[in-house]
Amino acid sequence: MTEMLPQGAVIGILGGGQLGRMLSVAAARLGYRTHIFEPAANPPAGHVAERVTTAPYDDLDALRAFASAVDIVTYEFENVPTSALDAIEEIRPIHPNRRALAVSQDRLVEKAFLNEIGLRTAPYAAVDDEQDLAEAIEEIGLPAILKTRRLGYDGKGQARLTTPADAAHALAAMAGASAILEGFVDFTHEISVIAARGLDGSVAAYDPGQNVHHEGILRTTTVPAELGAAQRADAVLIAGRILNALNYVGVIGVELFVTGSGLVVNEIAPRVHNSGHWTQNGCAVDQFEQHIRAITGWPLGDGRRHSDVVMENLIGDDIGRIGDLAREPDVAIHLYGKAEARPGRKMGHVNRILRRES
Repeated sequence: MTEMLPQGAVIGILGGGQLGRMLSVAAARLGYRTHIFEPAANPPAGHVAERVTTAPYDDLDALRAFASAVDIVTYEFENVPTSALDAIEEIRPIHPNRRALAVSQDRLVEKAFLNEIGLRTAPYAAVDDEQDLAEAIEEIGLPAILKTRRLGYDGKGQARLTTPADAAHALAAMAGASAILEGFVDFTHEISVIAARGLDGSVAAYDPGQNVHHEGILRTTTVPAELGAAQRADAVLIAGRILNALNYVGVIGVELFVTGSGLVVNEIAPRVHNSGHWTQNGCAVDQFEQHIRAITGWPLGDGRRHSDVVMENLIGDDIGRIGDLAREPDVAIHLYGKAEARPGRKMGHVNRILRRES
């Protein structure tokens, strides 16, 4: 049996947003303390963590001091600079590991990795200039989406091409960044699997959730998803294959397209994931506790769902609906403590319990 991190130990978390906040709450329930490293002042996670270091990711002295003050390190977002990881890893272990970050930080590397382990993705090609884009369009066809290879999220860093005339505008939208052209996938809906792998190599997965996006941002995740038994099993097996291939420790989010010819992997996120928030009210052990269990050597929770749930993100001015939402039966509210509501900013989420298993 893997040795468990002792009670009272400190978990360092890179990033102080809402995911770091909810990880800190889960860690506290299991008897751990958390220390946040975040460049911005007054981060949401800082409201519930024991300690916060406010410093940029290129402050190597601050990173080393942070690493020396914790027992293990994890992260709430995948775009942590390599130099920061180098400084930390000299002192403390990081979970999930560096390979998982390297794969997920670059869409081209990610697609190649997924294909190498036998998983289907959209057709793709690297694009660095106008000639590359013309050749990629010829090879892949249109419609397609041009995306920056790095740093894009919630629909940012993307441009859709429907005709060759869109090429110049799409390339300009990349602002000189290396890009990838992804071909169109004819899918009926998108699902995601939240799964975990422990220090001992054990794997546990939650039921796939069905996702609806608007303007590139996740709006709702519904569980159970519209899937047959074989599709559900395939989705979980795909997540397990990725976890094992990466020798992963922690929770991962795997987004998949459901097509008439099977499941196609869209992308992976090496962290707790927005589409897994439903687990907070649909399972005994949610994704945040599962992640803490995984990285600290605890046995994984089994992830069984006791309720059907719809998770809805509260974005921007949606926060003004809180009074009405609080009056609804079977609605659990999770707010992130962000002072200013801006368009496209995730302010919280609600989980609506639709049906409880008997």
